[in-house]
Amino acid sequence: MAKRERVMRMSVEQPLWRALTAYRVLTMLYAIGLFATAYDKFTRPWVAIAFYALLFVWTLATLPRVANAASCTKRFLTADLTIALAGILLTRVADASSRIEAGGPTLPSIWTAGSVLAFAIKGGWRWAAFASTLVAAVNIVERGAPTRDTVHNVILVWVASIAIGYVVEVARASELTLARALEIEAATRERERLARDIHDGVLQVLAMVQRRASALGGEAAELGRMAGEQEVALRTLVSGGLVPVSRVSEDAALGAVVRAVEEPDDHEGSAAPVDLRALLAPYATARVTFSEPGSPVPLPPAAARELAAAVGAALDNVRKHVGEDARAWILVEDEPDEVVVTVRDDGPGIPEGRLAQAEGEGRLGVALSIRGRLRDLGGTAELISVPGQGTEVELKVPKVSRGKAERR
Repeated sequence: MAKRERVMRMSVEQPLWRALTAYRVLTMLYAIGLFATAYDKFTRPWVAIAFYALLFVWTLATLPRVANAASCTKRFLTADLTIALAGILLTRVADASSRIEAGGPTLPSIWTAGSVLAFAIKGGWRWAAFASTLVAAVNIVERGAPTRDTVHNVILVWVASIAIGYVVEVARASELTLARALEIEAATRERERLARDIHDGVLQVLAMVQRRASALGGEAAELGRMAGEQEVALRTLVSGGLVPVSRVSEDAALGAVVRAVEEPDDHEGSAAPVDLRALLAPYATARVTFSEPGSPVPLPPAAARELAAAVGAALDNVRKHVGEDARAWILVEDEPDEVVVTVRDDGPGIPEGRLAQAEGEGRLGVALSIRGRLRDLGGTAELISVPGQGTEVELKVPKVSRGKAERR
């Protein structure tokens, strides 16, 4: 079945950068508005005007710099914080001493917090602690003494910036962990799909060659031995496999990149349903009895093919472990919400613990070709075996696929 690769990019930082961009613009306008309402109270208003002109141009010109982590370089952060600190110190030059001692705002006002938050989002809580400490020191110098209002504002910026920096660090770690988990899941699904296809084809042929050649003897026995070795090697390969290392985008703010392999949903459900009976009918032979409802059993094409393949894998196990002369029965039941297919044989049954042992040896007929297929369809596969009374495999598939049900 055709596959397609889907690239997912996860980032919890990007909304923070967008919020910071808006914050810088709004606080710049707020600082200018404060100055305009108290213009006549400044001793040197031209100093404040010059600073606000610089702040206006700098804030608008550097909006792209706070769009993501890659653009927000250390050099920009240093220059941005320098402007904020210079504005705080210029307050004593531009404003009246009485207003400063009464707890009047600094020239950049709360715009300074934007510079500190940029440090927090870019570098985490340690960078935030460094920037907020500098702001605290300069504020105390501007006030001349650590007043209650100054200490209150400094602690607020300090705690808020460090908290945001810590949250960003935790979010980054969680993001990478989630990306790794999703990539492992995608790789495991693809490996299981390949293992099912290989088991249904190559491994079955190798096993048959080994059995037939061993029975013939002579040079054919050597061919059977080689086929058996290749079967073991191939089983080991498909049951192991490598999981690729998760990737991270060059721009850390864009988050981790996950490449997932998924199956198309038959052109998003536009394909006509398939009658399951038509796919299972070829399995009927002199030794296999097929019982079906009198009316069609419609299923989505992908689900019908996978269910039929699971039935085929169950019959292969009957021939392989019970014998070519074993009798088997296939029963199809069309329930309101699901389709149930039962495969039963008259063999000796499966000894307790044998399935787990086979899976550990890399024999994936039941684990992947049957249970794996049903799990991918959102269904279940239950094996019931009583020693001396045969084995029954019950396959259940919902009529609405798992993916479509989630979208609804």
